[in-house]
Amino acid sequence: MKTSRRSLIGKYLGLIAFTAIAVASAAAQEDPSKYPTRPIHIIVGFTAGGGNDIIARIFGQKLSESLGQPVIIENKPGGGAIVATEYVAKSAPDGYTLLVGASGMAINPAVYAKLPYDSVRDFVAVSELASFPLILIVNPSSPIKSVAELVAYAKANPDKTNYSSSSASFQLVTELFKQRTGAPMQVIPYKGANDSVMAVISGQVTATIADAGPALSQVLGGQARALAVAAPKRMEELPDVPTLKEVGADVDAVLWSGLFAPKDTPPGIVKKLEGEIMRIARLPDVTARLKPLGILPVGNSSEQFGRILASDIARWAEVARAGNIRIEQ
Repeated sequence: MKTSRRSLIGKYLGLIAFTAIAVASAAAQEDPSKYPTRPIHIIVGFTAGGGNDIIARIFGQKLSESLGQPVIIENKPGGGAIVATEYVAKSAPDGYTLLVGASGMAINPAVYAKLPYDSVRDFVAVSELASFPLILIVNPSSPIKSVAELVAYAKANPDKTNYSSSSASFQLVTELFKQRTGAPMQVIPYKGANDSVMAVISGQVTATIADAGPALSQVLGGQARALAVAAPKRMEELPDVPTLKEVGADVDAVLWSGLFAPKDTPPGIVKKLEGEIMRIARLPDVTARLKPLGILPVGNSSEQFGRILASDIARWAEVARAGNIRIEQ
């Protein structure tokens, strides 16, 4: 009797396991033409309120409207977005867990001695969502009123000059600034872009290079002073603020935000998402919402975005080597 009961339990457990495998297999083999049939989760590796978070929420809302399913934005900050990136890399490649990855996808490989993922091999670069200039800011009460004065101050006070950074992206851009100007500055890490900007406003650090999302409103409101923008041309919102190149610092570092899917995501799903992002990026109301933040919607093909990623990986690796920057996990 006991043997029979055990045999019956074993059969039921086997049936449950088989059913679970069958369901998982069916989900993985979902017909791309019917995608999506349930909510999509977009993971952001930074705190709410920063540029990447804002971009994710605007595009996520539009995706939800067109695809007919909820698009849930999840913030998983930590480790320069490594926590979120690893999470998505290990997620099922079914199109239901996606990553809004920043330029850190190209920069982290340059500075971290070891990463739990490979930005190229473990992901499909779906489409670039947007690009944004960076703004070099100081506290409005600071005696520093220009890039030249910041460089002079840093050289005269190397032990007192520091900057806030919320990720390796901002650290390497600032490192490039240091390499081109010779200004010694020590990095102070913060969890998110808003925290990094607030560190300047509260006087905890000398300066920061931050994306326009959290920085522009503070500059326009008088809580921060913009010294320059790291972009090919001046921002319309800050017409009197020069580019770094204009003031003699040869730095042009527009960063980007893009949509990534885990490797092996069905090509049909990738193509559908790529097409949606390209369409959304051209909507007038999306441009209207992003432009005041200094953010430019892009929306390119998966192939184009993949080339940008590869090019940036090579570029930032050179900057990291020149600055001997290496971060141990």
